[in-house]
Amino acid sequence: MKTDIILCGVGGQGILSIATIIGEAAMNENLYIKQAEVHGMSQRGGDVQSNLRISSQPIASDLIPKGGADVIISMEPMEALRYLPYLNREGWVITSSAPFVNIPNYPDTEDVKAALSKLPHVVSIDIEQMAKDNQVPRSANVILLGAAQKALGIEYDKLEAAVRRVFSRKGEAIVEANLKALALGKATQK
Repeated sequence: MKTDIILCGVGGQGILSIATIIGEAAMNENLYIKQAEVHGMSQRGGDVQSNLRISSQPIASDLIPKGGADVIISMEPMEALRYLPYLNREGWVITSSAPFVNIPNYPDTEDVKAALSKLPHVVSIDIEQMAKDNQVPRSANVILLGAAQKALGIEYDKLEAAVRRVFSRKGEAIVEANLKALALGKATQK
């Protein structure tokens, strides 16, 4: 088993929380894991990206080479496009469909959608709206994680257990909100 994952978005969207949950689930399966983070700007709104490598065999490097990623999980559609050179031919892109327009020269949103629609394996979901509609507005990132579960090759119950462990110190209400978000994302899988 080997899965190379690029997580991307902008600061404050919960990319590193997703990485923590996946890492927790993988470690509890006795898998090897390596992670490299690039925070870009260390403030809300700056580019955030993380390489996450999971394998049943030892991993030599924490960086994913171009053409080597099996999955791109993106909290923002333009950020998904930024990392496409790293995606392998059969890789999956799981992305939020709602743009986070934080720069003056943000590309036309229809052009971004058109570029994503040309990919063979893409899931695009309005996670922000889904989170609001289901009263879990701070858990949109975990909805996206639930939608990515099959592509990650990690059993759903392992992700559920990891969500419980990662958020347990924040209280039961936060745990339950994130479990609900994970289930909402899983329900979008085809």
